[in-house]
Order: sequence, then structure tokens, then C-alpha cells
Amino acid sequence: MRIGLITDTHIPEVARELPPKVAEVFRGVDLILHSGDIFSLSVLDELESVAPVLAALGDGDHFSLIKDHRVKTKHVLDLEGHTVWLVHEKPLMRKLTPPEGEQTPDIIVHGHSHVAAVYDNDGILFVGSGSPTLLHYQRGPGTAAILEITSQGAGASIVSL
Repeated sequence: MRIGLITDTHIPEVARELPPKVAEVFRGVDLILHSGDIFSLSVLDELESVAPVLAALGDGDHFSLIKDHRVKTKHVLDLEGHTVWLVHEKPLMRKLTPPEGEQTPDIIVHGHSHVAAVYDNDGILFVGSGSPTLLHYQRGPGTAAILEITSQGAGASIVSL
């Protein structure tokens, strides 16, 4: 399964629209995960023209976005046998204990930091795709990511826009 990852778009506050290269990078993905700070549902609509979209509510998003069926404060997904958490803010990792009834994640897709990073922490793959419009809080083309998941494992790569 090939998944497009994007976060912290801040549209229309920072940019009028997504960089055109986002659609090119995400062409052929099975799913797009947006890790929050969406600001406008038009972003999800635009992404949905490429593939189905799910999104986490960001700390800068108006709570009314949660009325959209694609948006939750946290998505817990089972993808190719892996438990994936889609959140805005990365959970603290002293000892990650999931809420009762939830499985410990294999993969955490997050945003908030505006920093692109892929790393393993105690067997959990963390992927922060940066921001396509405000990487390191600097306006201009930034980054997105591609997450590849199979039943054997997962890996992610950051893509400069």
C-alpha cells in the first residue's frame, strides 16, 4: 500500500493553494493522510481528487472541521496488518501506553513541528512529513512524504516539493 502524507498546510493563511507538485508526488497513492493544521476543507477536497483522504484535527484548526467525516482528533487504522495512528502532535515517548482498547501503534504519522523526519523509536516508525507550504516555519515549497506499507514491513521517504 502506498500512502501520501502531508501536514501543516495552513491554507489559505500561508498560501492560496497546495504546491502543484503535491498532486504529482501523490499520483497513484492508495490513500492520503493529512496530519492537521488543515485550516480549510478545500485542501482535503483537492487532495481527494487524487485519492481518499483522512485527516487529524490540528491545534490551529477550527473545531468545526471535525464535522467533516474525514476529520478526527485521532485516526487508528489497520493497514496491511499494521496499526497506524494519524495524529497532529507526536505523543510523548517516555513510555507509550495506548488508551484502553487500542493497540500500541506500529506507525505514528504526525505533524505540528513543521520538520520533516522519519525515524524508529523503540520499534515504532514515526513519520512527520514537514509542511508543503511552511517547512521550518518558512514560507515556500516544502515537503510531503510517501509511506509504503506491506505485510512484511513499512518505510517512508520525504519528498521535497
